[in-house]
Amino acid sequence: MGTTVEKRPSTGVTRVRRRRVAGLAALVAGLVVAGGVSLAVGPRSLGLSEVWYGLFAAPDPDQRLTEIRLIVQTVRVPRTVLAVVAGIALGIGGALIQGHTRNPIADTGLLGVNAGASFAVVLAIALFGFADPFQYVWFAFLGAAAAGAVVFGLSSIGRGAGNPLTLALAGQGIAVFLVAMTTAVALSDQTALDALRFWNAGSVAGVGFDVIWPVSGFIVVGLLLALSTLPAVNLLNLGDDVARGLGVNVALSRTVGIVAITLLAGAATAACGPVAFLGLMVAHVSRYLTGPDYRWLVPYAGLLGALILLVCDIAGRLVARPGELQAGVVVALVGAPFFAALVWRGKLKQT
Repeated sequence: MGTTVEKRPSTGVTRVRRRRVAGLAALVAGLVVAGGVSLAVGPRSLGLSEVWYGLFAAPDPDQRLTEIRLIVQTVRVPRTVLAVVAGIALGIGGALIQGHTRNPIADTGLLGVNAGASFAVVLAIALFGFADPFQYVWFAFLGAAAAGAVVFGLSSIGRGAGNPLTLALAGQGIAVFLVAMTTAVALSDQTALDALRFWNAGSVAGVGFDVIWPVSGFIVVGLLLALSTLPAVNLLNLGDDVARGLGVNVALSRTVGIVAITLLAGAATAACGPVAFLGLMVAHVSRYLTGPDYRWLVPYAGLLGALILLVCDIAGRLVARPGELQAGVVVALVGAPFFAALVWRGKLKQT
């Protein structure tokens, strides 16, 4: 009597993993397409052959072709790369800050990073007369890092040391103080005020690789630190006591996580200015797509952040031709209703 061998059906875990991998592949494909569109769209639209020529062709004496090469290589490629790099950093930073604070409406601005960077930019312009992004981007990064360090330091002392609520309160307090100081300095210096208006809008335009490459180094370090904390973040979301019982060094994990968030958000903000709501949005969308596992949520958040920021930058170029809206403005136009919907949905759940 022959025996039959039954095939084991694909388990639910395997199906979920395949769906997540397919989602990552779709995001990468979408990012490649958006990158191509970003190179073609602008005050002067370029065809596919012109974009290809601008990227790879050798110099040509033809003035029109030389102009195309300059547009693609010196304007649109840096702009596209910065949108991708900053979007990845802000997306991952937003996901991590929500994980470490267990606060579903937390954003990287919670650490005072945006306010610290803005204050440092205003000081650099008012005191030293800096006007070039390469000059004040370092002040912006130092201001963001200093604000993050002060917030984390304040939240680590006293009775509520290490408590996510204490971190949020310290961040809001420092942010309000720095916004007031920024306003006071800007109002006393017209040049600083004019520069702050543009920088605060959050734009990926007008920044070259002389700024992008150094800033990317800090973002890479932040990414490595972030990836090292992902298993711990999963356990921290069960509660600090549970995490300690499972062998997690809560203080060390949270410290490394906050340093990673500060590097990611600080470097991105220094390069393109504050981009509100991006980290908040992509963290929630990623959680909806992947579930609460941060080993998948964080890669999704990074790719979604890059894709959304790039698409918003493209939209800003299209809706206000021949001028443009800054990417940060377009993100805010989408993010503000998203934030309101989150709050409204949360109130509905409580009733």
